[in-house]
Amino acid sequence: MATVKIGDIISFKREGKTLEGAVSGIRENSVMVQYGYSKDKDEPLTTIVNHKNYKIKSSNT
Repeated sequence: MATVKIGDIISFKREGKTLEGAVSGIRENSVMVQYGYSKDKDEPLTTIVNHKNYKIKSSNT
């Protein structure tokens, strides 16, 4: 299994939609992902994704 690194682009599903985002943090069981930018709140959209629930799209190596 490939190991994700900060900056890698991953794909994951949220509310029935497939999204892509950049890994911004790595924990034992999950990663923090920035997947967009909120125009209303003027801040990045982030979420937590379990290691079992994403695929690496492109590596930052």
